[in-house]
Amino acid sequence: MTSFDDLVAEADAVPVDGWDFSWLDGRASEQRPSWGYQRLLGERLGGVHAALDLETGGGEVLNGCPSLPPLMAATESWPPNVAVASELLRPRGVVVVASADEPPLPFADGLFDLVSSRHPVRTWWAEIARVLRPGGTYFSQQVGPASVFELIEFFRGPQPASARESRHPDHAVAAAAEAGLEVVDLRSESLRTEFHDIGAVVYFLRKVIWMVPGFTVEQYRPRLRELHDLIERDGPFLAHTTRFLIEARKP
Repeated sequence: MTSFDDLVAEADAVPVDGWDFSWLDGRASEQRPSWGYQRLLGERLGGVHAALDLETGGGEVLNGCPSLPPLMAATESWPPNVAVASELLRPRGVVVVASADEPPLPFADGLFDLVSSRHPVRTWWAEIARVLRPGGTYFSQQVGPASVFELIEFFRGPQPASARESRHPDHAVAAAAEAGLEVVDLRSESLRTEFHDIGAVVYFLRKVIWMVPGFTVEQYRPRLRELHDLIERDGPFLAHTTRFLIEARKP
């Protein structure tokens, strides 16, 4: 059996650029939503002329779509991911723009038939409505309420009700309506997630930086040791991710 120190050191050293989680294969598992976001996004991209993918990460999801529209742009704010996405997507004609994840978007009014985003940190509904043409749609898979809170609360302690409900899909529906968009599809699911060793936890928290803000191995080493012992004794650490799919149309 690999020791705690070896597992943690390995996971703390591996690069976390991009949005590819293949390093976790065999070490963690996450149930996927039944709707198949990438497949549905690909179907929509194949039928429009101009599209924008917000917070594209390393571009992996967009690159997995079989066809892209003649005008395809993507934004990303984290410099390492901008480099990864540019290398991956530019050969397919995608304009990758380094842009902060806040307004204003660096695009003209009414430019896009489709705006998409997978797991945005925050949805700026008014800006999305502004860059959509009339009849255009926003299509997004988002993190739902209290997602992976079993893991978050293991490290951060009990979270307030406001944190648990901050990503509720009802809030998204209300915000879309306030921006003048009509929600035409809304689905949500709670999904099983398992971490099989402490290295998987360290890698996950280094990569998904908003789960435990400011996470470092040294700061949380005693708590990591406790979780390692728990996994060794009881088996994989179980958490639940929540996801919702939302599609909103501009009249």
